[in-house]
Amino acid sequence: MRNARLHMTPEVGTWLARRSSKAGDRTIEELVAAKRGTTVSVVIPARDEEATVGAIVTAIREELHGVLVDEIVVVDSRSTDATAAVAAAAGARVVAQDDVHPGLEPREGKGEALWKGVAATSGDLVVFVDGDLRDFTTDYVTGLLGPLLTDPSVAYVKGFYHRPLGTEADGGGRVTELVARPLLNMFWPELAGFVQPLAGEYAGRREVLESIPFVVNYGVEIGHLIDLLELRGLDALAQVDLGHRVHRHQSTQALGRMSGQIMQTLFDRLERYDRVVTAVPPATILAQFQRGTSTGGVERELVLTDLTSPQRPPLDSLPAHALRETA
Repeated sequence: MRNARLHMTPEVGTWLARRSSKAGDRTIEELVAAKRGTTVSVVIPARDEEATVGAIVTAIREELHGVLVDEIVVVDSRSTDATAAVAAAAGARVVAQDDVHPGLEPREGKGEALWKGVAATSGDLVVFVDGDLRDFTTDYVTGLLGPLLTDPSVAYVKGFYHRPLGTEADGGGRVTELVARPLLNMFWPELAGFVQPLAGEYAGRREVLESIPFVVNYGVEIGHLIDLLELRGLDALAQVDLGHRVHRHQSTQALGRMSGQIMQTLFDRLERYDRVVTAVPPATILAQFQRGTSTGGVERELVLTDLTSPQRPPLDSLPAHALRETA
């Protein structure tokens, strides 16, 4: 192990006070005044979210479009339901994930949809909002825009919120507490102040987002934080309290796959930034069991998932003509 910092750094406390805020700290009028010609794109990755995506798009269009938001794009990630039709009817521009940069080999995962969303939009600022949110309010968008519009030194803003699960007000975020937070505290303690490092609601400046790679799966968010910390420094990052978040919770097995992808991404960054050098690369196959036919005498079906985490390169590394393909 080299250069591993296994203690809380003093700068975290200072950062928490300086770079944490609430969605209601700035009024829409203040944000409009600060916008001054800056263009804003909202990107909503969605896969089989016909039940929720329409209300999200409608709220943004009715309350913010033409005022703070210049374009609303839903990236349809191979949905098998009416997600695309519902989003279009609500007023979004819908792009099929695989239609953006069609000359590239198609990839599977949330990070792929986000990367394609950046490529398919043109705003100076890009706000990401998950497509499965219930009880959505436009405070999510205005809250994330606040630090970016009012402080040019902020490059990237992460949301955080209460995430209820059952009777627990903060029972959600299980992967954060069991996987992401312990690992970040061990190897990147500067990021220990992020309440929800894996949150799906965040925003950044286009030139920043185009300068970093996107892990194509659920490792995308932790990859962003680590890369931006290393490349831009902690003070370029901020977080905003967005209140609470209600969404569709995933199964324990799905969370296991997500955890594996996040760990693979973190291990990649450990080597990339010379924090840890491993002699033997970690295994990329996750074995899980579910109810089903017998496997090797066990009355469960063995399910194997490849956790390999390919990455899309920084968008600004693509040839200029490729970036114009979707214009």
